[in-house]
Amino acid sequence: MKKHILPIVLIIMMAFCSQAQTTIKQDPAIKQMVDEVSDKNIEVIVSKLVSFKTRNTLSDTTSATEGIGAARNWIKSEMEKYAAASSGRMKVEFDSFTQAPGGRFDKPTILKNVVAILKGTDPTDTRVYIVSGHYDSRVTDVMNANAVEPGAVDDASGTAVSMELCRVMAKRSFPATIIFLTVPGEEQGLNGSAHIAKRAKDEHWNIDAMLNNDIVGNTHGQDNDLKDNTHVRVFSEGIPSIDAASRTDSLASRRAAAAITGLIGNGGENDSQSRQLARYVKETAERYVEQLDVKLIYRRDRFLRGGDQTSFQLNGFTAVRFTEMNEDFTHQHQDLRTENGIVYGDLPEFADYPYIQKVARMNLSVLANLASSAAAPVNVGITTSGLTNKTTLKWETPKLGKKPTGYYILMRETINPYWEKKFYVTGNETTLNYSKDNYFFAVQSVDADGHESLPIFPKPVR
Repeated sequence: MKKHILPIVLIIMMAFCSQAQTTIKQDPAIKQMVDEVSDKNIEVIVSKLVSFKTRNTLSDTTSATEGIGAARNWIKSEMEKYAAASSGRMKVEFDSFTQAPGGRFDKPTILKNVVAILKGTDPTDTRVYIVSGHYDSRVTDVMNANAVEPGAVDDASGTAVSMELCRVMAKRSFPATIIFLTVPGEEQGLNGSAHIAKRAKDEHWNIDAMLNNDIVGNTHGQDNDLKDNTHVRVFSEGIPSIDAASRTDSLASRRAAAAITGLIGNGGENDSQSRQLARYVKETAERYVEQLDVKLIYRRDRFLRGGDQTSFQLNGFTAVRFTEMNEDFTHQHQDLRTENGIVYGDLPEFADYPYIQKVARMNLSVLANLASSAAAPVNVGITTSGLTNKTTLKWETPKLGKKPTGYYILMRETINPYWEKKFYVTGNETTLNYSKDNYFFAVQSVDADGHESLPIFPKPVR
């Protein structure tokens, strides 16, 4: 008989200034998967993608050895090999569409997302989790489709993360569905991700979280000359980036969307679902991956740059971006050349493969925990019917999938970015001897093996 360990008292290390909480308990099955992620396999994938010479979205699609067509066919064939270990639960397909001329497209262009779907084992659990990287590349002129455009770090590194996780996880099973995604058109304007995110919205995919890996392979900073292989950034937006219904990106629509979710007016501007996902990533990854410090960056993305997570955010889904800590811009979006002793270009020798391995392990730990957990509680509320120095929270049991064994109440001071305390409770209501005026709270489901759902920030209720 399998022994279930449910913590009555959760031992945690508490955060006061700069350190996030770290729970001690690991799932041995997830730890085994984490350990199987191979830097050697990642290096092989990056080297193979570089060998296609160019993966520019506008490049050749007919050659078997060069161009984006050869690259996407190889990615699909590799994922099909991984899928053979899934006992029929994984299917691999192209998500194809034609991009009309305009902007960074000088002609109608067929784009193909490569999608490997590991179907969840619980037919009552519709949750979907996505990990993604973009497989297209570019040089200085994004319209130059014929140059040598290796794109080793931007973004063969992110593609390798998605593919290596597909290899490791294909032979496992999870209650919820996991999609391993690689997309083109990112450098032309997020076109591949925009298409599949819109499709997901139109087809009502229940995407609980999307993880975008873009530029996750370099550990040397260009301007600061730092060598840093222990930190990774996770970018998350606060106020939702868009009112998904109107698809406009004005500040007014963002504030309206935030008001709808109960963030503004209750101090929750820092508690969007993307921020909850970012905090979850930090806690979970640091539980499983040694010598990795996840840095929460409270922005949608870097200045002057963008990524495929935005396509999902614009369609109402929870998404974050992972990027190396210190970028070297001499190796991004550059024609291959040497000037004043500086080698320019996104070449594979500038990638740090053990570092990409850490990032991949971070992704895996998060995906495996979320896809194994019970669904998050629903209709989470904080009672505001009277003046009191206590806090009453109430919620409903999730209707999807397996039922939680219990719930964690998360608590932190209003100035703290990380959750500081966890209280384990059963039932659907609890009162804490802490003032709702002085702390932030959230509720997450937990199963008998300790897998946690994403936290849900409460709305005021009477």
